[in-house]
Amino acid sequence: MKQIRNVSTAVLAAAVVSGCATIPPEEDPVLIKLSQIERRLERVERVVQNDSLVQLVARVDALSSEVDALRGQIEANTFDSDKMAERQRNLYADLDARLQDLESAPRESNVMQGGTLQAGELPLPNGSDRENYQAAFELLKEGRYDQSAKAFQQFLVAYPNSELADNAQYWLAESFYVSQRFDEALPIFNTVISDFPASRKVPDALLKIGYCNYELQRWDAAETALARVVADYPETTAARLASKRLEQLRTERG
Repeated sequence: MKQIRNVSTAVLAAAVVSGCATIPPEEDPVLIKLSQIERRLERVERVVQNDSLVQLVARVDALSSEVDALRGQIEANTFDSDKMAERQRNLYADLDARLQDLESAPRESNVMQGGTLQAGELPLPNGSDRENYQAAFELLKEGRYDQSAKAFQQFLVAYPNSELADNAQYWLAESFYVSQRFDEALPIFNTVISDFPASRKVPDALLKIGYCNYELQRWDAAETALARVVADYPETTAARLASKRLEQLRTERG
């Protein structure tokens, strides 16, 4: 740019020398044209030397990069959120299964070995509510269903306000269910739902209501109970079992 300007200056000087003898400078068309070129070159130089335009372009580029980075972060956060939700669902299902496995795991027991339990008698008369609950539960796991039923019945009489009362009610019904006494088990499972609506045993009790009605060939009642388990308690073991029994029921009914 400086070279162009130097050339134009030299030409202007030569024109002034050659034309000053005949034409006044202010009227010489060559001088006028060269002056215009000179002014244009000065304007171009000022624009090029002005850093504000360069800075503006740089800022636009920087903002564009920031937007791209934020967009990538949002996509990453969305992916992480979806993965976390999936992990929570899997954890809940695993926890539900672990609780059931823990509750049904066989344990060593010395409760009433070779003995019998009479109506109105606790397995451990001097024991706490938790100890008597566990003793009744051990009887159930040992297959001593009549004794287990009596133990849970007396537990509910002796400890109606125990924090284990909902579980005792459920396992009392289960004692009848595994003995195929479905008519006796059914109202007790219903009591779990009506008296302990916040209990974690409600989905299982509702499932067994469906099972009892199925065994009693009360198809509509069975389907209603099983469908409610699936709708109200998804992502649980009870819901998965209810879905399978629903498929079986609907296949059998055609």
